[in-house]
Amino acid sequence: MQPLAITACTVTNALGRGLPASLAALRRGESGLRPCDFEDAALATWIGRVAGLEDEPLRDEFAAFDCRNNRLARLGLEQDGFAKAVKAARSRYGADRIGVFVGTSTSGIGATEQAYRRRDPSTGALPESFDYQHTHNVFSVADFTRRWLNLTGVALAISTACSSSAKAFASAWRQMKAGFCEAAVVGGVDSLCLTTLYGFNALGLASPQPCRPWDRERDGLSVGEAAGFALLEWAEPGDGRVRLLGYGESSDAYHMTAAHPEGAGAALAMQQALDRAQVPPEQVHYINLHGTATPLNDAAEDRAVLRIFGAATPCSSTKGWTGHTLGAAGITEAIFVALCLERGLIPGTLNTRQRDPELGAGVVLGNQERPLRLALSNSFGFGGTNCSLLFGRDGA
Repeated sequence: MQPLAITACTVTNALGRGLPASLAALRRGESGLRPCDFEDAALATWIGRVAGLEDEPLRDEFAAFDCRNNRLARLGLEQDGFAKAVKAARSRYGADRIGVFVGTSTSGIGATEQAYRRRDPSTGALPESFDYQHTHNVFSVADFTRRWLNLTGVALAISTACSSSAKAFASAWRQMKAGFCEAAVVGGVDSLCLTTLYGFNALGLASPQPCRPWDRERDGLSVGEAAGFALLEWAEPGDGRVRLLGYGESSDAYHMTAAHPEGAGAALAMQQALDRAQVPPEQVHYINLHGTATPLNDAAEDRAVLRIFGAATPCSSTKGWTGHTLGAAGITEAIFVALCLERGLIPGTLNTRQRDPELGAGVVLGNQERPLRLALSNSFGFGGTNCSLLFGRDGA
């Protein structure tokens, strides 16, 4: 397929604000996870929380959008010179020729949680200040993003659980290929809220310790929050950019929450990404796993990786650093892969002490430094909504 270049990107998560904070923490092996201290949640689990959001409200023309999710989006857009790069692109293409594609799972549902706490005790009515359209609505963060960046082209919100912001890349490619836009801002934003914390706890999926992907004693995930964005333009020969070379999407059609036990949909997504890029699996130098650290999900992904790549391809999960950032996981880990390609870094699998002997993929535990040309990022969501993205350096 015709490749897209990442011409600017940014990421904010529990490791800090902007690319340098994440890269430095990855190199140091320093996790952003901490014991749960979100609002009044009485849960024995660990979270990946972005510090300071409570004290940074949206004001003036963006006051209607004020909620934790859109605050996190604003914070992300302000890092790494991203807004400046989009402004320059706007002058090249025009505001109506740059699309916006943002993934999220729960959007600003935290605003609704707060509103329900302030219901009228006699009537049960929600407070008049509650603004569903600009906070909770799933399109809210995409709407906020396009307004913040002064863009007027096609704008889509994508909500397919934990694959949302990975699928934003695929949607952007299709829209650009069809001629609806000439460049695209893709991203993902998901913030902590009680719905996800108590929800994963009720499902028995929230670990009481920092998550340990692929570990023989893994017992669940750590919920995190993040915002990430990338500016995509058609790649030019010799532009020196990291490129999206292929994508794959599939549906397990198996269960409302559980992954297919043999990883059938995951394997199909990975194979599609390779096929679109016309790349054989043995040329891929690194796989960033979805790697949530739940027993069943890691086992299913392991079988899928073994089916397509065998046991020799180095792979790791970075969720021990950031937690599982849900709808923002795809963009966060895609940007991590781009950093790895640029810097020749394979991050280890933080917190994992002993690989599960029942799993066979080539999971690395400690950081490795080596040149990388091609790398894959996996994102798999509830209901078997799968997406794999293949990236490469210029000339790969």
